[in-house]
Amino acid sequence: MTNAVRTTCPYCGVGCGVIATRGNARVDIAGDPAHAANRGRLCSKGSALADTLGAEGRLLHPSIDGQRASWDQALTHVADEFARIVREHGRDSVALYVSGQLLTEDYYVANKLMKGFIGTANIDTNSRLCMASAVAGHKRAFGADIVPGCYEDLELADVIVLVGSNTAWCHPVLYQRIVRAKEQRLELEIVVIDPRRTPTCDLAAIHLPVRAGTDVWLFAGLLSWLHQQGHIDSAFVSRHTVDVSEALAVAHEQAGDLDAVAAMCGLERAQLREFYELFASTSRVVTVFSQGVNQSSSGTDKVNSIINCHLLTGRIGRPGMGPLSLTGQPNAMGGREVGGMANMLAAQMDLADVAHQQLVQTFWDSPTIATAPGLKAVDLFEAIHAGRIKAVWIMATNPVVSLPDAERVREALQRCELVVVSDCVAETDTTALAHVLLPAAAWGEKEGTVTNSERRISRQRAFLPPVGEAKPDWWIVCEVARRMGFGAAFGFESAHDVFLEHARLSGYGNDGTRAFDIGGLADLSREEYETLEPVQWPVPATIHDGRLAANASAYGTVGGVVNSLASGAAKGLAAGRGNALAHARMLAGGTLRLGVGGRFYHRDGKARFVATPPRGPVNGVDEDFPLVLNTGRIRDQWHTMTRTGLSPRLAEHLPEPFVDMHAQDALQSGVRAGELARVTTRWGSLVARLRTSGQLARGSVFVPIHWSGTNASDARVGTLVNPIVDAVSGEPEFKHTPARVEPMRVEWYGVLFVRHAGEGTRAAAPDVTWWTRVTGDGFIRYEMAGRDKLFERARAARVHRESWARTLMRVPEHGGDYLDYEDASSAIYRAAFVVDGRLVGCVFISSRPELPSREWLSALASKKRIDDADRRALLAGRALAAGPDAGPLVCSCFRVGRGTIVDAIKCHQLKTTSAVGVHLKAGTNCGSCVPEISALISSAATVSS
Repeated sequence: MTNAVRTTCPYCGVGCGVIATRGNARVDIAGDPAHAANRGRLCSKGSALADTLGAEGRLLHPSIDGQRASWDQALTHVADEFARIVREHGRDSVALYVSGQLLTEDYYVANKLMKGFIGTANIDTNSRLCMASAVAGHKRAFGADIVPGCYEDLELADVIVLVGSNTAWCHPVLYQRIVRAKEQRLELEIVVIDPRRTPTCDLAAIHLPVRAGTDVWLFAGLLSWLHQQGHIDSAFVSRHTVDVSEALAVAHEQAGDLDAVAAMCGLERAQLREFYELFASTSRVVTVFSQGVNQSSSGTDKVNSIINCHLLTGRIGRPGMGPLSLTGQPNAMGGREVGGMANMLAAQMDLADVAHQQLVQTFWDSPTIATAPGLKAVDLFEAIHAGRIKAVWIMATNPVVSLPDAERVREALQRCELVVVSDCVAETDTTALAHVLLPAAAWGEKEGTVTNSERRISRQRAFLPPVGEAKPDWWIVCEVARRMGFGAAFGFESAHDVFLEHARLSGYGNDGTRAFDIGGLADLSREEYETLEPVQWPVPATIHDGRLAANASAYGTVGGVVNSLASGAAKGLAAGRGNALAHARMLAGGTLRLGVGGRFYHRDGKARFVATPPRGPVNGVDEDFPLVLNTGRIRDQWHTMTRTGLSPRLAEHLPEPFVDMHAQDALQSGVRAGELARVTTRWGSLVARLRTSGQLARGSVFVPIHWSGTNASDARVGTLVNPIVDAVSGEPEFKHTPARVEPMRVEWYGVLFVRHAGEGTRAAAPDVTWWTRVTGDGFIRYEMAGRDKLFERARAARVHRESWARTLMRVPEHGGDYLDYEDASSAIYRAAFVVDGRLVGCVFISSRPELPSREWLSALASKKRIDDADRRALLAGRALAAGPDAGPLVCSCFRVGRGTIVDAIKCHQLKTTSAVGVHLKAGTNCGSCVPEISALISSAATVSS
C-alpha cells in the first residue's frame, strides 16, 4: 500500500513541489507537476532526497554534557540556565542563531521568545550569510523587503541578466525554465555577469567576466549611460520615485566614462557597450541576482545599483521585467517574514519603529519587547568569543563550518558557558562543541510552511514518523518557553496553531501600508491548512478593489482573474480540498507582482533611488597574498553536506574538495593539476586537489563551501574567509579574500574502500596526513595522502605496511582472504580483503596521484561476489579485460558517466544534448549536467575534425 504526500523540497529557494510516495520498504520522490515553482521538475539534489532519509547519522536522543537525558531533563536544563544567565548578566547575554532550514512556524516561536519575552533582539540566522544584502537593498529602495517580480517573468522577458549567479548549478530548475523559454523564443537574450565562466554561461549571448568586486562600477555606469542616452521613463521617475538626482550625480561623477568603467571592471569597451545598449533598447528586462552580489562588503550597494537601473527605466511591477533576487535557502524568505533577523520585528515590521514595537507587544501581550537591533551573525559570535554572550542556542545550522574566520567561531563556542544545539544530525563540527544536544525532526517528519524566492508560501508535510526521540523545532522552543514561565503565550498544540497566529499578526493593524500581509489565511481550518495550495503573499483578509486590479494587471485582464478563481475553486472542490470560496479567496489574495502601478512601501508610497558610490573590497591583494579567493556551491552538494553527503549518487560528480585556478597561476604557484595544494589566507588555510577548469581568469581561485571536519581532514573554506562584512547588511565578504596557493608536498597518494560498519554508524577516518570521505553504495571511500616515509619504513619490516593496511580496512586477525602486492622500488602497495567472496575493503598506495579508476573499484565493491579474475585485477590495480568504463559521473539523476556519454557520442555521431538524452536519458531531468554534456560534444567534434 502506498501513500503519496505533496510537500516541498528542503534545499534552495526555488521552492520546488515534491511528491513523496511511501511504500512498504522505500520512499519514491518525484516532482509535483501541479506546483507552480517547478511544474514537476527536480534537480539532482531533489531527485536524490530518498537517499538521505533514515536513521544513519541522526541525532536520536537529548543529551547533557555527553550523557543521554530525557526530554524533560534537557528542556528544563536549557530553560533554567537561560533564565539564570539572563538574571545574572542581563537579557543581552543570551542569543539564538537559527537557520533558513527551519520552517516558518519554527522561526516564528523562536523570534517571539527572544524579542517579546526574553526581550533581546540577539536572534540572527544563517540567512545573514546569503540574503541580508538583498533584504537591506529592498528595504532602502522599496520601504519593505519585497521581491517585486516572479518566476513567470523569466518566461516573459526579452532579456535576462544573470548577475553573480551560477543558476545552472545553484538554481537548476529555474535555469531550465530559462532554457525552455530560449528554445521557444530564440530572440530571448541571456547575459551572464560573473568573474567565472560557469556552466550558466553556455546559454549566454554575452558573458561579462567582471573583475571581482566591481559590480557597483558596472551598474552605476549603466545608470549613468542610460541617463546620458535618454533611456529614462520620466513619468515613472517623477510620480513614483525620489532621490534620483543624488543617485545620478554619484553615477556620473564616478562611473560616467565608459572607458574608465570598462578598465575598472576588466572588460573590453565593446563588451560593456554591447550590454549597455542591449539593456537600454529592451523594455522587458529581468535582472536576476544571487550570492555573487549579496556576499560582499558592498553587497547592499550592489543590490541598489541594480534596482536603480530598473527604477530609472520604469521596468518594475510589470510582466517580464524587474530585479529578481534568488534566495539561497528553502525558507530564508519565511525567516524574514517572521523577523528572524537581528534587525527586524515579526511580520516584517521595523524594529526601530516605536509604533511597530507597541503593535507587536500588544498583539503578543508580552512583558517586554526588543527596542534595539541585536547582534548580526559575525558580531554575535565575536561577542561570544569576548564573553559578552554567555549562552547561545544554535538551531539547524553548522556555523563552525559556514561562518567566516571559522576557527575563531570554534574558539568562541569552546569559551561559551552554555552551548545548546538542536539539529537532526548527530556529528557536525558544531554539535561536537555543544553542552546540550536536542534531536530535531528532519525533512519528511515535520509539518509547516516555507516561502520561496517569489514570495510563494508552500506546505512542507510529514510522510515519515520522527526518528528516535526527535521533535519539531517549534515544539522544542515552546517547551523551553513554558519552563521559563511564558506558557500562556506558547500554548500552541500544532504547527497549524503557530501559522494562524503568524498570519493574524501580519494583518494586525495593517491598513495596506505594510507589504507583508497574509491575514487572508488567518482563519484557515485545520483541514484548509493541511490542504493549503502554494500561494504568493500578500494575501490580505480584505481583497480591495485596488488589489484585484493589481492582480488583473498581472494576469492581463480582470476576466483572467475571475477565470483563474473559478478554475481554482473547481479544483479545490474536485480534490476535496475544503471550501471552494476559501480556495478562491486565497487565489484572489495571492499576488504575482508587487510595485504594480508604482506603489511601494515607504510612507509616501514612492521608491527610493540610492546613491551607490563604487568602492573596492576592503582587503586587497598584496605580495604575500596575490590571488583572490572566491567561494561557492557545486552542483550536487548542499551547505555542509549533512544531508546530501548521505547520497552515493550525489557524491560521484565532484567527490573531493578542490581549488580551481588558471593554469598560468598554477604554474607560477608550483602546483600541478591532480596534486594537492594548500590555500592560505591571513585567517587560515586548507588542503584540496588542484583543478584548472578554464573557468577563471588570472588572479582568482575558487573553492567550494561544502566540506567540513566530518567529511574531510582539512577543507573548511570558512576558516580562510575574511570576517569583513557589509556595513549596512552585515553580510560577509565570501567572494573576495586575498590568498596564496602553494604545493602540499606528500610522499604518497592513496584510495581506501571500506564497507559500511553498520546502520547509524560511520567508518572512522584514517590516521593519515590528509583524507576526504566519499559515500558509496554500501561502502565508504577515502581519498588519502601522507607525508610519512611509508616505503622506507617497509624496507626494514614489510609487516609494518601490512599491519597498517589491515588497520585501515579494519581487517580482523582471523577469517577472510587478505591479498596484497608491493613494489617498494616504485612505492606501490595494493591490498584487498575478501570475505565469503565479497570485497570488504581495499587500499591502493602510490607515490603519484594516478590511482585505479574509482568507478571500476566502486563496481567491484558493489558486487555480491568477486571472481578470480577480479582478484587478479585488484592486485594489478586495473581491470584486466577490456570493457566499457562509465568514467566519472556526469548525470547524477540517471547515474550516467563521462565514458558512457563519450562512447555514445562517437558511436552514434550525436550532435546535440537532446540526442544524448534520447540515447541515455542524461540531461533530461534537472538539466544541470547539460553544459557538461555540451562540452563533451564539442570536444568530440574538435577531435574528429
